Amino acid sequence: MLIGHAFEEGVLHLSLPGDLALTMRSAADLEAQALAHAHRPRHVRVQLSTADPSPASLSVLSRVRRFCETVRIPLTVVGPAPVRVLADALLTEEPHPNG
Repeated sequence: MLIGHAFEEGVLHLSLPGDLALTMRSAADLEAQALAHAHRPRHVRVQLSTADPSPASLSVLSRVRRFCETVRIPLTVVGPAPVRVLADALLTEEPHPNG
């Protein structure tokens, strides 16, 4: 599979690789649509793995957006968490009680 996915509480979570090759664009688009048809989500959330996705990744995102609009499924797109936010989260994390 080209696209990572999870389905929970009516939300289809898709993880789109940021370095998707142009030759894999159609396959990734079909995969995303097949997942949406199979799960019938009430919401789709697409996670971009990089702040600078490839043109093919952006094309797939555009196709997913058009598909969601056509079938009237709300879509949310999120980018990767900034490194500073991740570092702050790790620094403020509570220590595990067992050491």
